[in-house]
Amino acid sequence: MSNNDGNERVVVDPITRIEGHLRIEAQMNGDKIESAYSSGTMVRGIEVILQGRDPRDAWAFAQRICGVCTLVHGMASIRSVEDALDYRIPPNAELIRNLMNGAQYIHDHVMHFYHLHALDWVDVVSALSADPKATSDLAQSLSNYPKSSPGYFSDMQKKLKDFVEAGQLGIFAKAYWGHPAYKLPPEANLMAVAHYLEALSWQRDVAKLHAIFGGKNPHPNFVVGGVASPIDLNSDSAINSKRLSQIQDIINQMRVFVDQVYIPDLLAIAGFYKDWGSRGEGLGNFLTYGDFPMAGKGMSDPSSFMVPPGAILNRDLTTVHEVDMNDPSQIQEFVSHSWYDYNGGKHQGLHPYDGETNLNYTGPKPPYQHLDVDQSYSWLKSPRWKGHSMEVGPLSRVLMLYATGNEQAKELVNLTLNTLDVPVTALFSTLGRTAARGLETKIFADAMQGWYDDLIANIKAGDTRTFNEVLWEPSSWPSQARGVGYMEAPRGGLAHWIVIENQKIKNYQAVVPSTWNAGPRDQNGQPGAYEAALQDNHTLHDPEQPVEILRTIHSFDPCIACAVHLTDPDGEELTTVKVR
Repeated sequence: MSNNDGNERVVVDPITRIEGHLRIEAQMNGDKIESAYSSGTMVRGIEVILQGRDPRDAWAFAQRICGVCTLVHGMASIRSVEDALDYRIPPNAELIRNLMNGAQYIHDHVMHFYHLHALDWVDVVSALSADPKATSDLAQSLSNYPKSSPGYFSDMQKKLKDFVEAGQLGIFAKAYWGHPAYKLPPEANLMAVAHYLEALSWQRDVAKLHAIFGGKNPHPNFVVGGVASPIDLNSDSAINSKRLSQIQDIINQMRVFVDQVYIPDLLAIAGFYKDWGSRGEGLGNFLTYGDFPMAGKGMSDPSSFMVPPGAILNRDLTTVHEVDMNDPSQIQEFVSHSWYDYNGGKHQGLHPYDGETNLNYTGPKPPYQHLDVDQSYSWLKSPRWKGHSMEVGPLSRVLMLYATGNEQAKELVNLTLNTLDVPVTALFSTLGRTAARGLETKIFADAMQGWYDDLIANIKAGDTRTFNEVLWEPSSWPSQARGVGYMEAPRGGLAHWIVIENQKIKNYQAVVPSTWNAGPRDQNGQPGAYEAALQDNHTLHDPEQPVEILRTIHSFDPCIACAVHLTDPDGEELTTVKVR
């Protein structure tokens, strides 16, 4: 809901079409957003209950940080243990992990575009007045996707009409249909709605890749030292020829939909919203941890990563700053505006190895009418890199690939800018963030074929190892160890830091993409990425229907469940949060 009271504060709570619970408050100056505040209003916990447990079991708990990002938290967790204990994994395991993570990207990004973000730009009700023949002509002018006949779009329009007449709009209900901010013609709206429904069916098939390699989806199985999927071409209980053939079919399905549906739709819709290429950036600082190592190189050799690690400051793509995950002066979390406290004082910053998740904070907490933004106002912490607020996610990765000379990224970015006829500065925007998500989906879909081919080549050469048993027994571990498991999750840089003492977890901290992006102001008043983006050239046509706020917030693909971690170790309820 939203309201605009005497204090000219627009409140959107809860933000829908995201994972978790997020509240946005925007202080208005006329119809312009003067300042914005992001509050994670949900509490959940994993980190504290991991203390005292076997590090090899951590992944099974860490996966439950989120119901959407299950694979990536499991992978970050096992990488943290492998880093702490200096494990090396077989090349096949690295390739399978890359395939699983790549599939997560493609599945996640397509679902986000159609089912979470597209409705900010696509007027569903308008599609009822579209001409199916004209819609078919439009679709066929964009790609050679076979499902583009007038009859196909007529059937989809009838299905939508039946929903409306039956009063069963579901998530299409109570939206801002008819808002003047929607600019697509009816035929483009019908095409997008048809592909929305098509993507629902598509995603059921592509999710099977995780089930084949991980046994199930969500929450696929992992193992420290490799992957939990033995390869035996003659066994029904292992990765055999039939299952490898299924993987190839899934990769083909992914690439067809990305090339023939997602990218053409993205560019077609973006062409009607070029003005969004000049709003919604905010920070101008971008961070990547790096990921997708070359098989045989592993996480110990960042120079082999497909996505390089680094930091870009102030839009300067000519300089990439080195990022060290273990340097306590580089990555710190602050809680000066969070509903937490630190034992050494609320205004200090802590590196995750020394991170704390405690409830000593005694200031005002929910419930509230408005956020007390001068005090603490979120269950999220405020991570900083060398003191800077940073944006993580698809835009950061595409900019890093572009800045470091990746030829495919440069080609796709330049093609997009030329197709839309927008300047390079449009990259740094809500439009650029949404476009970058699609472009990297294309990059990873193509890369998956290469990883698959390498896996098949290894198997044909007689290498079927997927697990390394070296150092598996705790008796061989050092008495003290620490490590960081990092990766590029679909929403951005994700890292789990672990401290092991006497074969048990002493401390565990996760800093996730939506903590970087959705966190509140720090002790110096620097806004987080959401807050800064909303303060960047945003006006609201109607405070009662703030679709403009949704467009920019959804361009980050929020996952607030990942970003808040808090629990009593005995499982007792600590506080009750009510949304008013």
